[in-house]
Amino acid sequence: MYCLVDVNNMYASCERVFNPSLEGKPVVVLSNNDGCVIARSNEAKKLNIPMGAVAHLFKKTFEENNINVFSSNYTLYGDLSERIMNTLATFTPDIEIYSIDEAFLYFKGYDRFNFETIGNDMRNAVAHGQGIPISVGFAPTKALAKVANKIAKKFPSKTNGVYVMDSEEKIKKALKWLSVEDIWGIGARYASKLKRYGINNALQFTEASDQWIRKEFTVVGLRLKKDLEGIPTLSLEEVQNKKAIATTRSFSGMISNIQDIGERVSTFAVTCSEKLRKQQSCCNLIMVFIHTNGHRTDLKQHRKNIVIKLPYPSNSSIVISKYAKHALKSIYKEGYHYKKAGVIVMGIVPDTNMQLNMFLESNAKHKPLMVTIDKLNGKYGSHTLKLGGQDPKRAWKMRQERLSPNYTTDINEIIVVNCK
Repeated sequence: MYCLVDVNNMYASCERVFNPSLEGKPVVVLSNNDGCVIARSNEAKKLNIPMGAVAHLFKKTFEENNINVFSSNYTLYGDLSERIMNTLATFTPDIEIYSIDEAFLYFKGYDRFNFETIGNDMRNAVAHGQGIPISVGFAPTKALAKVANKIAKKFPSKTNGVYVMDSEEKIKKALKWLSVEDIWGIGARYASKLKRYGINNALQFTEASDQWIRKEFTVVGLRLKKDLEGIPTLSLEEVQNKKAIATTRSFSGMISNIQDIGERVSTFAVTCSEKLRKQQSCCNLIMVFIHTNGHRTDLKQHRKNIVIKLPYPSNSSIVISKYAKHALKSIYKEGYHYKKAGVIVMGIVPDTNMQLNMFLESNAKHKPLMVTIDKLNGKYGSHTLKLGGQDPKRAWKMRQERLSPNYTTDINEIIVVNCK
């Protein structure tokens, strides 16, 4: 059996762990720079707060409805997610972390076990260990486990957060209930196309001929159809290194000076380099882009990006920052007010399997230097050591006016308990 575990309202639930007074109250979490709503509690959804709502336009609505608003605290959410995944991994070694709040698990050889009991044990373990609610769905395939999880979450009073889809009758009933646009992997465009052919739910999708599905939706659509029919086609995926790593941010204000933008680009490049080293990889290509503020129609607009090839694969912050700043100079134009920039490293290869350059090679001193920098920054806090291209006095931060403390990752922000 496959199992999908999904955290209920992940970001809102994380905020409630250390602030129990938020239970039962509407909570929304904002995107980077407090731009728009990216997460809502069930209470906020009932107040018709839409996903993507622009924060400053809904400020009055938030106040009138006593909605608790938080800046996104990805450090906290990521740490709690890792703890949840570690707890789930104690139930079976076969686990695929699908996203920050979802994981597929495969239970092989559990034929004589009661999966509803296992699901309740999972819920209790996560609730006791991390204080966060989850929904659990069991089914013969990954796609059906997605459906089972949706039922568990949709009808908590009947399922108690756990639903086991273990019979043809249950599968058929669930597929008939599931709208075609809610099928895992079916986007709005494909859903619209299916509806034009009279396919409105998942059961009708599985009843279509294999030849037609393959013709209209390629082999990927056919695999999904088979999975929904109860024929395991989509297996667990192993964790793989990323094919591209991006660090992009909107500035808190508009910037015109190339020195200030260059400092920002250098910082982005350093962050990408750190991620490369963490997954033991190097990159061959760097993309740098800059954007003006598209919402300011009263100002001149400029959007430009460039991709440059490194002379040799590298994960050195010094090398990547150097070439990123060179790239910036070639696309920067004076007289514009820039609002966003980013660095994306591509052409990623393992650091043990690199194509060497006959005429150029990396500085042998960079590798031990990067190891030392990573260790010191890991021990004393990120950005304790910076490159010369980064402003030592300036800590570039996103606008996060409603940021909760990093209770689990910063000793200076650990929760304080008053005992009498």
